[in-house]
Amino acid sequence: MPQIYPIFPNGFAANSYLVTEDGKQAVCIDPASPRILAEAQRRGLDVKFVLLTHGHFDHVGGCAAFSQTGAKIGCLAAEKALAEEHNLGAEFGMPVPPFRVDFTFSDGDELSLAGMTFQVIATAGHTVGSVCFLLPQAEGVCSHSPAPLGGKVPQAEGVCYHLPAPLGGKVPQAEGGCLYSLFTGDTLFRESVGRTDLPTGSVARLHESLARLCALPFDCKLFPGHGEISTLSYEKTHNGYLKW
Repeated sequence: MPQIYPIFPNGFAANSYLVTEDGKQAVCIDPASPRILAEAQRRGLDVKFVLLTHGHFDHVGGCAAFSQTGAKIGCLAAEKALAEEHNLGAEFGMPVPPFRVDFTFSDGDELSLAGMTFQVIATAGHTVGSVCFLLPQAEGVCSHSPAPLGGKVPQAEGVCYHLPAPLGGKVPQAEGGCLYSLFTGDTLFRESVGRTDLPTGSVARLHESLARLCALPFDCKLFPGHGEISTLSYEKTHNGYLKW
């Protein structure tokens, strides 16, 4: 069963995730800064691949560091130029060390990486090439870290653990456990969604993408680009943006 290590930012940056099946090789989703590489090394993880939900500076700040280790970086084909050249780092006063995307993928692709299979769901709106990554978990098991600084993912059959909700609110458990993890980048947050006023953003396309996620026929743990971990079932009930 894949283990997921959330790494939350120091200051302004995105959530990053280290995902491993065997505790040795790993995939990193959205390395916000070079310290994500140090976190991987501290856990004894060899990151072979980096997956980007989109190309903004706060999600790609650690790409150059991973590239220097030989890790291969991938994003949706439509996002490549934004990630490499137009990630808005300079505009926001946070320039990103240069890096190159090694491979691209398309909507619906299944990526077999480090012993795991990630399904690509194109979710344009925040940017034109935004995606979510769907990762199956072991049957009947939902697990993720309750620790806010990247603690190890706990495991318990039929149990769904969740990070504490803001202001002490409770995130309800999915019945029978979540069978999938969904890495949503800046498409869907806990009780919110990503902004659409930056280059290549689109409110209309974000609406379409949110509808697509809501149409998934199963519950998922949501690992967003910012904020607290949630579930798709919780967002369908509590996220007003899903009721547009």
